[in-house]
Amino acid sequence: MQTEQLKVNQQLVAQVQTDESNVLEQVNKYSSEANNQNSLSQVTSVSQFSDVQPTDWAFQALQSLVERYGCIAGYPNGTYRGNRALTRYEFAAGLNACLDRVNELIATATANLVTKQDLATLQRLQEEFSAELATLRGRVDSLEVRTAELEANQFSTTTKLVGEAIFAVTDNFGSGDNNNTVFQNRVRLDFQSSFTGQDTLHTRIAAGNANALALPGGTAEGLQTFNLSPSVDNSTFIDWLSYYFPIGNSQVYLAATGGIHSDYVPTVNPYFEDFDGGNGALSTFASESPIYRIGGGAGVGFNLAFGGGGTFKPSLTFGYLASEANNPSPGSGLFEGNYAALGQLNLNVGDRLTLAATY
Repeated sequence: MQTEQLKVNQQLVAQVQTDESNVLEQVNKYSSEANNQNSLSQVTSVSQFSDVQPTDWAFQALQSLVERYGCIAGYPNGTYRGNRALTRYEFAAGLNACLDRVNELIATATANLVTKQDLATLQRLQEEFSAELATLRGRVDSLEVRTAELEANQFSTTTKLVGEAIFAVTDNFGSGDNNNTVFQNRVRLDFQSSFTGQDTLHTRIAAGNANALALPGGTAEGLQTFNLSPSVDNSTFIDWLSYYFPIGNSQVYLAATGGIHSDYVPTVNPYFEDFDGGNGALSTFASESPIYRIGGGAGVGFNLAFGGGGTFKPSLTFGYLASEANNPSPGSGLFEGNYAALGQLNLNVGDRLTLAATY
């Protein structure tokens, strides 16, 4: 009885081992088939990630096409540097330019200039870089759509709008202080127009309510840059109208209203001067020397460059501004009213040092 039971157990163990062996064989078989079918299809060729070297056939073929058809202008100095590797997308950009050039020759009935060998080369290159060409053209199409949208909705073809809004909580502290804490504002909209690409017409609209703080002794220490406005009731007006244009190496400044000397003369204070805006010094004294605050209104200024070379760039600046240039009454006008004339010698010694003598 025990002998028969032992035989049965041995048969069951053998059957289980056989079944396990069959299952393992099936799993290994399926895994092997999956690896053979999917691994190669999922692995991208190394050549699709590598740069195109000058020694590669594709590089030399494109270089030959470039030299024959002039489809790439090259670098700003007119040279085509064929000694550096290109990424596949850089190469595709050059290939696309050559394709466009050849298509242009064919469309203009000059197809006899294109040889069959070159057409075969282009076809082979196009097939090898089809993925990069498709990506490149997709990006170009997207940029063209965005460019068209910008051109259709642009503010102006000749004018740029630059705006600034200042909101300030201000108070002063000291003996004899009779001022209260105030909340003031000033808004500027500057329309900057150019007709030649080298000139600039400024038409600036402003509004604000920023009164200056009155200090004991009547000093101007409480005058802040955003207090410089004849409007204190938020009424809108043109506070600056001027025109810059070059004559040779010199610059000319014409002001119809709101002109100040620092508009055309270097104040030699680049870290604090922001033309009475909201980004520079808080006070007018810290933004520039008080000599540039003498006079203002309408007039003309010149900045004449002369001599020098390299980093040494001397120039001479002079100008004339009248505060009542528009008033024809006796004692007023362009020459008989209040005016201020300024002259300054500028010496730029390198990029970090500037000296100026002002009168």
